[in-house]
Amino acid sequence: MDARIEKLSRQLTEYACSLQAGEKVLIEYEGKETLPLVQQVIRDAYRLGAVPFVEEKAGRVLREILLGAKEEQLALQCEVELARMKEMDAYISIRGGDNIAELSDVPTEQLQLYDKMLQPVLDQRVNETKWVILRYPTPSMAQLAGKSLTAFEDFYFQVCNMDYWRMSLAMDALVELMNRTESVRMIGPGTDLSFSIAGIPAVKCDGKMNIPDGEVYTAPVRETVNGVITYNAASEMQGFVYENVRFEIEKGRIVHATANDTARINALLDADEGARYFGEFAIGVNPFVLEPMKDILFDEKICGSIHLTPGMAYEDADNGNRSAVHWDLVLIQRPEYGGGEIWFDDRLIRKDGLFVVEELLPLNPDRLMKEEGVIGIERALAGSKQKGSE
Repeated sequence: MDARIEKLSRQLTEYACSLQAGEKVLIEYEGKETLPLVQQVIRDAYRLGAVPFVEEKAGRVLREILLGAKEEQLALQCEVELARMKEMDAYISIRGGDNIAELSDVPTEQLQLYDKMLQPVLDQRVNETKWVILRYPTPSMAQLAGKSLTAFEDFYFQVCNMDYWRMSLAMDALVELMNRTESVRMIGPGTDLSFSIAGIPAVKCDGKMNIPDGEVYTAPVRETVNGVITYNAASEMQGFVYENVRFEIEKGRIVHATANDTARINALLDADEGARYFGEFAIGVNPFVLEPMKDILFDEKICGSIHLTPGMAYEDADNGNRSAVHWDLVLIQRPEYGGGEIWFDDRLIRKDGLFVVEELLPLNPDRLMKEEGVIGIERALAGSKQKGSE
């Protein structure tokens, strides 16, 4: 067994989900490449006294189902999935699909219907279980990243097995600052946008829900977003890769949207009333994730990035927006992507992807990567033992 897989399994079972004896965990996976990790996660779940349940997913199978599915069929399917999710204490998703465009020819109305039917399952999983989601390195992912499979695997395990415990500590200052902040302004090429985050909690993502991880998120007060934003990272959604996405926003609502397929993006934003409002604002800080690869679990963590998300708000940073859509579109503000600034309450916080205020300097890549090497679970477990002995 590859030692990197064993370490990653511990990240998932011990650090991210903190599995305890007797807890039931649903392990969903896609792709045969994921099997070594799936097997190790099962072993570790048993070692910790947890009870694993496993289900295989396949994009090609889902495509065939959706092409002919009726509303009653999808409602029953999701009802069964919801009943099962209500029995689970934890959820681990290991995704290794070989084609990100597998659903690209499924009619938009079918995808929207499926998303609507699935929403209660997602709400149960997000709000009522300990959960973590990750991609697994495949040839298709390596191709999207422009790397050989070997080079991509090296990058992948470096990112996924990084010291999330260290990152978590450094994130605390940003959480505290965002919780004190009322107004946000973002400036950059094709972007001049302002909104309020007053009264909405900031939440750090430190390896407990996504692997890789590395963001702090909140949500804009729903009707306060005004201005224009131009995203510079391509983004896959429902099997289609969108590029050059530009939104004009008035009183929180996207009133004009363009992209490489303007008709398609507007159809997506017309899925429901909430899809044209924003449900999340987040700042990406992972020092090892630098370039977009059309995989949102990586791209939303890009060092020096933000994402401003049309659609559903999270329960723990809730601005009241409800939608079947939650689309994390990414804007990178490092110099090679055109630069940019973030201001909190008329104070410059980050310029060209680097934090410029003293309390946030530990989140810059030179500080996060210093002394990198001890994975978060080892620190976390050591901390727990020390705390328990006091």
